[in-house]
Amino acid sequence: MLVNAAEMLQKAQAGHYAVGQFNINNLEWTKAVLLTAQELNSPVILGVSMGAGKYMTGYKTVAAMVKAMDESLGITVPVALHLDHGEYDACYDCIKAGFTSIMFDGSHLPFEENFAKTTELVAVAHKLGLSIEAEVGSIGGEEDGVVGAGECADPDECKKIADLGVDFLAAGIGNIHGVYPDNWAGLSFDTLAAIKDKTGDMPLVLHGGTGIPDDQIAKAISLGVSKINVNTECQLVFAEATREYIEAGKDQQGKGFDPRKLLAPGFEAIKAKVKEKMELFGSVNKA
Repeated sequence: MLVNAAEMLQKAQAGHYAVGQFNINNLEWTKAVLLTAQELNSPVILGVSMGAGKYMTGYKTVAAMVKAMDESLGITVPVALHLDHGEYDACYDCIKAGFTSIMFDGSHLPFEENFAKTTELVAVAHKLGLSIEAEVGSIGGEEDGVVGAGECADPDECKKIADLGVDFLAAGIGNIHGVYPDNWAGLSFDTLAAIKDKTGDMPLVLHGGTGIPDDQIAKAISLGVSKINVNTECQLVFAEATREYIEAGKDQQGKGFDPRKLLAPGFEAIKAKVKEKMELFGSVNKA
């Protein structure tokens, strides 16, 4: 059931759990996430980065695939199709394509420009019934060419953006995209608490969910994080399962080279990882 993400995250905020955003890269990713969400009776957000959208031949293709798959699989849990780290023009492209939710990432822009463009996009998204996420403070690592050092967000800037009426807010608290280095200092819970104090009931978003220790995830949720993004971990388990299949020579047995057989272990690995995360986030049976 395709919906915007506002209501599911408001419920998560009130219920002290988090909804997972799992980035999709192709049909296998999408099918794995949807089926797992249905099996666990969990709301879910399908994240699409600009790079993944381009890889899948455009946002219209992605929206059409997700809508058709949602219907053909008989999915009844709430599903949001969400642009991840979108630039200004990409937000409009996804609105036109039929996404139900967008993220405008103006964190790398001067704050005044981030504020102005977020203001405009909030009005457009809400007029059309879409939810919108904004970002303050950079997320470390690299995402579609946007590089951040993981700077912590300014709580006062977070309040200014939140007051524009965004539905949920991503704020840098020392988190990074990709695999965390051994010398990572951990999440800044003081920053998170200060942001929460300024933004009230605004659902907060934790990007870079891969590799954050479970106890830090739990603490972040207790301090107001209602959406957690996962991408790299699904990529890693997919690659590992595929490698094992090939190195075991299974692609040389019978019709093991059939792509449906070749991709099946990775598909199951994604399902298992999504299940693990949904249980950790507390979203099971919250649909």
